[in-house]
Amino acid sequence: MTELINNRAYRQEKLKEIIRELHQGSSVDAVKERFRTLIKDIGSTEISQLEQALIDEGMPEEEIKRLCDVHVSVFQDALDRQPPPDAVPGHPVHTFRMENAALRKVIETLRSTIDRLALAEGTARDDLLKAWHGLQQQLLEVENHYSRKENILFPYLEKHGITGPPSVMWSTHDDIRYNLKQIGVLLQQKASVSRSDLADKIQSLVLPTLKTIEDMIYKEESILFPMSMETLSEDEWQAVADQSDDIGYTLVAPKTKWEPVRSEALPTAPTELPTEHLQLATGVLKLEEIELILNHLPIDITFVDKDNVVRYFSQGAERIFARTKAIIGRKVENCHPPESVHVVTEIIEDFRMGKRDTADFWINLKGQLVYIRYFAVRDDEGQYVGVVEVTQNITPLQALQGEKRLLDEPFQ
Repeated sequence: MTELINNRAYRQEKLKEIIRELHQGSSVDAVKERFRTLIKDIGSTEISQLEQALIDEGMPEEEIKRLCDVHVSVFQDALDRQPPPDAVPGHPVHTFRMENAALRKVIETLRSTIDRLALAEGTARDDLLKAWHGLQQQLLEVENHYSRKENILFPYLEKHGITGPPSVMWSTHDDIRYNLKQIGVLLQQKASVSRSDLADKIQSLVLPTLKTIEDMIYKEESILFPMSMETLSEDEWQAVADQSDDIGYTLVAPKTKWEPVRSEALPTAPTELPTEHLQLATGVLKLEEIELILNHLPIDITFVDKDNVVRYFSQGAERIFARTKAIIGRKVENCHPPESVHVVTEIIEDFRMGKRDTADFWINLKGQLVYIRYFAVRDDEGQYVGVVEVTQNITPLQALQGEKRLLDEPFQ
């Protein structure tokens, strides 16, 4: 056993040596020649573990990303020999691969359209530009594909200690998103873009973006998906499948629901939580954390139950309307001036009867534009549970223009 562990450790060190040599400028062909025996049977999981180990040892993720395509080219022969991930219809990997096949067809059609555009004139050119716009809209659906990876698949890989490769992929997703947005701007300006400028943009922006999407497809199907199949349990794949509908799909959707194949159902052990914790549908929070979250929101929240009794209000730093603990347990009708109470009761009665689900209005108050919204709260069966009132000073929001991204200003 010790010999086996030592052999694995030796192999990992030699594989790291390959990557380090590439980053120091060695050519792909030279590295392939020197390490031919070592890399001939490397698998997707081992490549991911290799990159993760280098990141854990201090190699920046940006450096891994910079030469990610080079890494793949070194190991491509071995990757091409491995069988595709075994996934049945409805399984998340099967769905990802269906989407990739659809994306490949869109890209193939788009390349053909762009080729014909170079020689087209008049109406034919207009028709090709219109077709390109339609294909661009289809490509934008890749957002759902990437979002499911980032927000569902990657978190489960991270639970197994695989953080570096997903982070590198996510960064490339963002590059693709940015470039697709720039292509969208180009298509909106097509009338004012000269033929030569359009040709330049096709060479410098459009075709490289299509190539990056295709490269991402190859990395998914040759590395990410096989490694994920080896790593995640059936229960975790079930969780991925269950959450995928929340985000949506790209160009195609699963036609069947996937269920894990087990010889017998796994027992479900009750989860014992400390009394100060609350198990919610999307997580577990301490009661103290729940109260802090509600009080840190830039809105005032008041909840009135189905019997029209005030049960809760948040205590944010900048309350708009005065609230005291004395109103808890009070009928909501007694919390409003007689002149306006009929409006509140009418809204609540409409909620109770199912005539509407929301009501909102806005007023000027002490130099602020105050936005007040009522939402009917219903349970899973649609039964009326109460109403939540949300109040917000939206004066600062009215002044917003353009965009401000997360890193546009330094953190204080």
